[in-house]
Amino acid sequence: MAQQVKELMTERPVTLAREASLTDAAKLMRDHGIGDVIVVEGDRAAGIVTDRDIVIRGVAEGNDPDATRVGDVLRGELAAVAPEDSIDRAIQLMRERAIRRLPVLESGKPVGIVSLGDLAVSEDRSSVLADISDEPPNR
Repeated sequence: MAQQVKELMTERPVTLAREASLTDAAKLMRDHGIGDVIVVEGDRAAGIVTDRDIVIRGVAEGNDPDATRVGDVLRGELAAVAPEDSIDRAIQLMRERAIRRLPVLESGKPVGIVSLGDLAVSEDRSSVLADISDEPPNR
């Protein structure tokens, strides 16, 4: 079993500038088979945008996805962990914030991402979530 976040995080997360459009974010998610992108200002993490954010705070509000910037749909303070943080810390943050994905940052720069599915695979391989998360992405 993994003890530190760096042992199970996905390295080289997909990032996108705060000024990019929701359409840009959606295309990146499609092309990489993922459900989130880390939003950056320069090389530092500013937030995270998920496919749900695009739908709920973007499209469903009547915003033009080509004109709406990913920075416009960011909410709240970014929850993140460091590569050396414990798996327990990641789990605690996900529970407290009711989130499914955590950017992994070193000096504010994104170096990875850890998901609820990653934790399920690491902590309880027999769980349904681990089964689903271990499957290749749908394309």
